[in-house]
Amino acid sequence: MLSPQNFKLPRIFVTQVAPPDYTTCANPLPRDPVAYRETVPLPVPQIIQRRFAYPQGAPVRKVATGREFIILLTCLMASAALSIDLMLPAFPDMRREFGMSPDSTKVSWIVTSYFLGLAVGPWLYGPASDRYGRRAPLFAGLTLFIAGALLASIAPSWGWVIAARFIWGLGTAAPRALSTAMIRDRYEGTAMAQLMSRMVAVFLLVPILAPSVGAGLIKIAPWRIVFWVPAGVALILMVWSRRLPETLALDKRRPFTWSAVGQAGREVITHRATLSFIVAMTFLFAVMTTYLSGSEVIVEDVYGYGSWFPLIFGTLAVLLAINSLNNARIVQRMGINKLVRQSALVGVGTSLLLVIVSLTNHGKPNFWLFFIALALVVPIAQGLVPNCNTAAMMPVPHIAGTASSIIATVSTAGAALLGNLATSQFDGTVRPLAMIIFTFIAIGAIAIFVGTKATKSTDHKTM
Repeated sequence: MLSPQNFKLPRIFVTQVAPPDYTTCANPLPRDPVAYRETVPLPVPQIIQRRFAYPQGAPVRKVATGREFIILLTCLMASAALSIDLMLPAFPDMRREFGMSPDSTKVSWIVTSYFLGLAVGPWLYGPASDRYGRRAPLFAGLTLFIAGALLASIAPSWGWVIAARFIWGLGTAAPRALSTAMIRDRYEGTAMAQLMSRMVAVFLLVPILAPSVGAGLIKIAPWRIVFWVPAGVALILMVWSRRLPETLALDKRRPFTWSAVGQAGREVITHRATLSFIVAMTFLFAVMTTYLSGSEVIVEDVYGYGSWFPLIFGTLAVLLAINSLNNARIVQRMGINKLVRQSALVGVGTSLLLVIVSLTNHGKPNFWLFFIALALVVPIAQGLVPNCNTAAMMPVPHIAGTASSIIATVSTAGAALLGNLATSQFDGTVRPLAMIIFTFIAIGAIAIFVGTKATKSTDHKTM
């Protein structure tokens, strides 16, 4: 009698199986267009069932691999920046339509509420993605993204705009958090840090171009077009994301229960290195939210260069991109721990220089002197964020989805609230901005040194 142990399937019943780390991947042979359907070994009856469900010669879904996989994840991450930077030039129009004073910082709530949505959103997707895989939560988030953007475009009052922006942030949290988790599924350590830095460099094309694009759009259309365009981009990304492979193998999925989520959460917040890097990320990211929320009012009201704001903002974004590319090159040579320690020290020094500059001329220093000092500080803080994110994720690869959710929630919510608090201190000079940035970077540097002392650098890549 034939037993399961010595039973062998006829060759026509055997599906191609890729390495066990992936659930879906494209055929590694470029000359062969066939895509793998499954990469986890299946029991014999399931293999037969799948074979008859997909007869030989039937079309098989191809998936994004290699460069397309990285580019698609980068675009998904960039959608978060597009949802902020595109509308910065519309701030004066928003003030006029909703009855605010020309120098009102109340308009910064359009950034703060969005970031609060980004902070809460990962809890909708991270644990679910650890249980059901990355793709389904991603599509759910993109749907919510589109709904929030469309709601903002028809909102009748400022309160409704803020509520829509919160929903919009909830949706955008999916591509933002799950892109990181998908990268973590395939890379770790220095390799992940290098890849994240390169992705951030490409991602920064958005803040380089988006303000100018937004300024051009509101000249030819109602200012609410800055809400319509991101909705269209999200729809395109949703269609393209159908090509994404599922990066979380079935045997690595975790039960979606409150006890499992709680256990993973406790593991994250009780790991000294991970917690230290989360604190560092929060304060360093707060430098960025402070800059995003406060730069427009400073350029407009302190220096009177409002018409030049898109160019000024884009120029600094170019420096951010250059710094990210440089970071990707250096991290492979130095390792994460050494790089973040040295960068933190440089950040403290440059932010102290910014404070000194801000104290000249009664808090209104020469614009170009102030801009150069700011251009030395902001790229350092921005460059530290992805490296701290990588360092925080390194000790917890087995709960990457939940860990990325906790990290995103704490750092984004904290940074949004800190940035809003910093912007509210505007007094017609640049002194509050400079002093708050120095404080944030100093606290972040302390947390980095605590974190690097508690962990060892991991300098290898897994596939």
